[in-house]
Amino acid sequence: MRRFGTTLAVLVLAGAGTAGAMGTAQADSATSASASTSAACETGWGSAEKLVRPSENYKPPLTNVKTSRHECFDRMVFDFRGGSAEGALGYRVKYVDKLTVPGSPDLPPLSGGATLQVAVGPNFDPSTGSDSYPAQHGRPLPGVDVTGYDTFKDTRYIDALEDDVLVGVGVRARLPFRVTQSGGQLIVDVAHSWNATS
Repeated sequence: MRRFGTTLAVLVLAGAGTAGAMGTAQADSATSASASTSAACETGWGSAEKLVRPSENYKPPLTNVKTSRHECFDRMVFDFRGGSAEGALGYRVKYVDKLTVPGSPDLPPLSGGATLQVAVGPNFDPSTGSDSYPAQHGRPLPGVDVTGYDTFKDTRYIDALEDDVLVGVGVRARLPFRVTQSGGQLIVDVAHSWNATS
């Protein structure tokens, strides 16, 4: 009799442990679902022009442009020699009907449904008197391949006035974008969509 009672108690405890484990798994699943919901893509960036004046007369030279793909957006990063977190690099980023430069012939249109124009600069190294970034006017950005990107479809480099640089980015459509600075880098993110999911 005592042995039967002991066996029954063990079975009851095992059942309680299993139920507890199932409850924990369900809670973990609910937590995971909640986390994925909170990690939904941001949509509040808007598509209006973003403009920041440089904090000093001296603007550090552009040295490189690179791109990367992310879950919620495509990213373009501009590297500047001598840029720091203390000073604003200065930029003007906006959607345009087409890329134009005063006194320059019309440039071929970019692939995609909209054109984002990024004005930065300069492409000039004052220590050597030569270009600091090896790009050619009217040509795609050197070393940048946006094949297979969700948002970026094309790129174009343009020599602008006063040694400044314009970069045209062909995007799938007029989508939200943000511009941030991290030290000597200017970062332009263009969302994959207007919706709150990737």
